[in-house]
Amino acid sequence: MSYIKVPKILLPQNIDMSKWAIIACDQFTARPKYWTELEKYIGDSPSTYKVVFPEIYLNKVDQEERISSINKEMKRYIDAGLFQEINNFVLVEREVENGKKRIGLMICIDLDAYDWHRVRVPIRATEDTLTERLPVRIKIREKANLESPHAIALIDNPERDIIEPLYGQRNKFKKLYDFDLNMGGGNIKGYEVPQSEKIIPKILSLLNQNEQVKKYGIDAGVLMVIGDGNHSVATAKVTWENIKATLSETERENHPSRYMLVEMINIYSGVDFKPIHRIVYNPSSDFLSGLSKELNGESNVKIVFSDHEDEIKAPDIASYTIMGVQKYIEKYLKENPQSEVDYIHNEGHLKEAVAESGGNTIGIVMPSFPREELVNFVVNVGNLPKKAFSIGEPQHKRYYLEMRKISN
Repeated sequence: MSYIKVPKILLPQNIDMSKWAIIACDQFTARPKYWTELEKYIGDSPSTYKVVFPEIYLNKVDQEERISSINKEMKRYIDAGLFQEINNFVLVEREVENGKKRIGLMICIDLDAYDWHRVRVPIRATEDTLTERLPVRIKIREKANLESPHAIALIDNPERDIIEPLYGQRNKFKKLYDFDLNMGGGNIKGYEVPQSEKIIPKILSLLNQNEQVKKYGIDAGVLMVIGDGNHSVATAKVTWENIKATLSETERENHPSRYMLVEMINIYSGVDFKPIHRIVYNPSSDFLSGLSKELNGESNVKIVFSDHEDEIKAPDIASYTIMGVQKYIEKYLKENPQSEVDYIHNEGHLKEAVAESGGNTIGIVMPSFPREELVNFVVNVGNLPKKAFSIGEPQHKRYYLEMRKISN
């Protein structure tokens, strides 16, 4: 088993690419204006907006109707001959904040090599998977002809000798796209990497036993971890397991649903981990005192109110604070159904949301998780809680762009 595969990537032809690509569906859930402006900008143009389900609308529109519309739109794009097929890896250059570049490689991962539970598999989750978030996603994927990923798989390659040398050769490769993403997402370029099969052994060399022991203290057998889009990959896994049960051994070998398209990025190359803050609506009067007891420590966490800010004590290790806050919030919500929580990727946006709520609302400013500790943490401790970190600010998250067929 090679764990990864060269994908058959579908890219649209002869359309406005700035209207085609959109931000990941789980972004800007507290900013409805973002999505209404985006929808207005896209208009009647072909767009990935029409084949995904933005989470802000999950409880605001008829789900069955939206899912049916998504699947019909996918079929319409295929029938119209919208796509060209690329049978190689695609090298992606994404402009992020302050002119920095984030470099990735579009690959397929084998879902048989992935698990979100804490087990010894080559491809692992980084955060707890909440099964209650999967049903709508599964409904979409199980009838879908196409996938378009926002998942990012991270490799631990401090030598920078896998993706970075390809980037150094990019001017020799065929350029597939070069445009500015909508809504302030920055520029993105894509290059076809010829003879991509030859790169796979180099990627698999990350499994070298001596290197694993040097990095993690044990031969962990970890090839990559899912840094973003954990629930999307879990959805693909569940859907594949359901399909696999109906297939023969031979049929399972190359079924398109066995694989998932992801962007593979080196954790040491242009990746910034940003905190994901918590906003709690309608908390009880003892919410903060309970949180203080849960955390306690030598550092501080900022608390945002509509008219002032304060601090409470917290551990000086970021992972302990992140786990403590999430553990407390989840326990609290079960006992206080009148309260709600949302997750916001920017401190300025958090303060705006608290101020605009006009009522009993608290914002919790979370610490940053150190990127270089991520894989070691997953190997030796386990998954982080959900929404532990973000790869970049919200507008720099992965956009849906490349597609791939997942049905026979």
